[in-house]
Amino acid sequence: MSPSASPSVGSTPLLRRAAVLGAGAMGSRIAAHLANAGVPVLLLDIVPPGNAASRSSIAVSAIAALLKAKPAAFYDAASAALITPGNFEDDLERLKDCDWVIEAVVEDLDIKQALIGKIAPHLHPQAIVTTNTSGLPVASIAAKATPEFRRRWFGTHFFNPPRYMRLVEVIPTPESDAYAVASIATFADRRLGKAIVFARDTPNFIANRIGVFSMLTAVRLMQEQDLNIEDVDALTGSIIGWPRTGTFRLADMVGIDVLAHVARNFAASQGHDAAAIKLPDFIAAMLERRWLGDKTGQGFYRKDPAIADPKKNRLALDWRTLEYREAARPKFPSIEMAKNAESLPERLRLVLGGDTKKDKAAAFLFPLLTSIWNYAADVLPEIADSPADIDRAMRTGFNWEFGPFEMWDAAGVAATVERQRADGAHISTQAETLLASGNSSWYRDQPYRDQPEEPQVFDTATKSYRAVSLPSGVATAASFRSANKVVRKNPGCSLLDIGEGIALLELHSKKNAIGDDIVSMITQTLNPSSEHVRNFRGFVIGGDAGDFSVGANLMQLLLVIQEGEWDEVEQAIRAFQRMTSAIKFCPRPVVSAPFGMCLGGGTEISLHAARRHPHAELYMGLVEAGVGLVPGGGGTKEMALHAIDAARASVGIDPAAAPLRFALSADLQDALRQRFETVAMAKVSTSAAEARGLDLLAPSDPIAMNRQRLLLDARETAIALAEGGFTAPVPRTVPVPGEAVLPTLKLGVHLMRKAEYISDHDVKVATHIANILCGGSLTPGSLVSEQYLLDLEREAFLSLCGERKTQERIAYTLQTGKPLRN
Repeated sequence: MSPSASPSVGSTPLLRRAAVLGAGAMGSRIAAHLANAGVPVLLLDIVPPGNAASRSSIAVSAIAALLKAKPAAFYDAASAALITPGNFEDDLERLKDCDWVIEAVVEDLDIKQALIGKIAPHLHPQAIVTTNTSGLPVASIAAKATPEFRRRWFGTHFFNPPRYMRLVEVIPTPESDAYAVASIATFADRRLGKAIVFARDTPNFIANRIGVFSMLTAVRLMQEQDLNIEDVDALTGSIIGWPRTGTFRLADMVGIDVLAHVARNFAASQGHDAAAIKLPDFIAAMLERRWLGDKTGQGFYRKDPAIADPKKNRLALDWRTLEYREAARPKFPSIEMAKNAESLPERLRLVLGGDTKKDKAAAFLFPLLTSIWNYAADVLPEIADSPADIDRAMRTGFNWEFGPFEMWDAAGVAATVERQRADGAHISTQAETLLASGNSSWYRDQPYRDQPEEPQVFDTATKSYRAVSLPSGVATAASFRSANKVVRKNPGCSLLDIGEGIALLELHSKKNAIGDDIVSMITQTLNPSSEHVRNFRGFVIGGDAGDFSVGANLMQLLLVIQEGEWDEVEQAIRAFQRMTSAIKFCPRPVVSAPFGMCLGGGTEISLHAARRHPHAELYMGLVEAGVGLVPGGGGTKEMALHAIDAARASVGIDPAAAPLRFALSADLQDALRQRFETVAMAKVSTSAAEARGLDLLAPSDPIAMNRQRLLLDARETAIALAEGGFTAPVPRTVPVPGEAVLPTLKLGVHLMRKAEYISDHDVKVATHIANILCGGSLTPGSLVSEQYLLDLEREAFLSLCGERKTQERIAYTLQTGKPLRN
């Protein structure tokens, strides 16, 4: 079954229980991510030799390691309870209850074949079995199984760590049942949040094949040009749209033994490229010495325990001598200049346009990238159905910003090929076919993921462009912009018609920092008298960027503070509060769709929405205390209201009927203390599930697992609210505890200071937060309005802006991206 015949992704299948065979680093993390999706998982491994305390101790230990893993394997530690440990001797009978069984044992064909023979009698007749092999031929693993087993057998290659890496390569065999393949592909897409790429059953499939060729080509060029490991990492990081780890730091993280294993798969394949992907002698020596990277404490880099300073204790390997020395911080003039370019295509053209005889960066990058691009084109007919499949695999499997064909388009296919011809370099026949057809780019007009309706990519077989099929339910703001759906826009925010009567307020300032542009656009759009409120039945706030929002524009704020324009500062705070109030009291439902970093003001936007529909990977928090401020856009006010609502549900007292009794209740005190800790300690969630625990998301807020589906998922939530008879809330009047709780919170702050956990300025900030949450120094049970709480926020924010230590914190964070504890 070829990728061109791959089944379409349809509705999510029912999958009640899964099993993972192999509790190693990869298998256990696959099990953890299935648990993240709410799927009960059976995790099996061998019975350990000797007198182990438990016959299932390998799986038990793996689960314990998952709970301590960094980065975290689980969205919520409670999900670990969904994993049941077992072993291959005592627990195979349990497989009869599993709908999907994933083989993830050691990469040894004999071991895998023996295991398949062992489990086959215990599977229920409809169970789907897949392998997570990273490079062995999928069909060969099941070659000795029955035809019925082979019908339900294919490859599902996850990338490590499975929670964070989006790619799953699905590798059908000629015997694989199309419905079974489609079922698992759909489940992995919708429930596990994965980008699905169908690959052919060839050595190392798609991403590892291109990725390892890229890494080993970089190694070869490093040796030819006598560069250092740090030089190559500086040249192969974010400047060309690759992860900032570069080549060798990434290899240390993945494992040099894994890199070697993939390279050996090429050699064993005897394919036309086997000789091109060969491990150099110095890496072979590293393997002999067990210098495998992070897992063994040293690889291309290691830390010097004798040096405490983390900026100086990193040692780099000298590949010539296999000795470690202090890591250098290389600087290339052309790279430093290219960093000022706003987009990757601009950076690529700058770094590749240099004179390769004079510019070291160009001398390395031009042959590196053109080799990768031509290699990808050479192997295209063998490994994938389309350049789009290869690009998608590299973006989601190796975190490249652009795939190789997209990069080639950005740099200019015709221009780079002309330079290669002049150098006598190899040019792929696929590229020659493209240019001979009279075309000069792999994609029609622009990279396919930004196309509005039917993206098109060049097909070298037909010598014409053809549509790239995208799963239903996937869309971007860019696709609606390309389809001329922009209603209005300014530099920081756009209003887009995304269909079904729903509009998107797309944030697109630098890092989505919230400044005047965003504030004015949201406020004007959601005003009850706005034509947009009349024309649309609901709104979504979101976008295409890597992060939802890093919060308010601190640079803008600091400049105004330093100029002493206090009236302007106050007006800005009032404007921000009017924006969040417009979100909350809009006559139409507003759904926030946060993702990535959603900090400070970004969290305040979300807290005021009628519903939040976040992506599972969410780093959300009211972090203003870290820069010496309080949440001033209604965030502290909303946390106070959340505490009141939580206490009312718990204590069973109607605050309106018995305000004093309610204000004095222990339930209210506990609810306020929990939210005080969240705000004063600037807690940030590590997932959407954890954000629920911090009361930044409600239990009723749905969570999208697949980032690509977030926009349309959030649109469906807005539609459901609109069709469900949405009624906007009205401003509330609530009883506050005042002096019944405020002294208790202040005492906690005092004790923290006495123990030297916090600074004097932290005390000042925390006291302001406590004051707002409690409604100030009022008589317990006093009734106050939401506006009163907003006024307390604004006064505290203004007061702290005048503090020198707050200004120092803001400046330090702007400079370093880190908080300052002064």
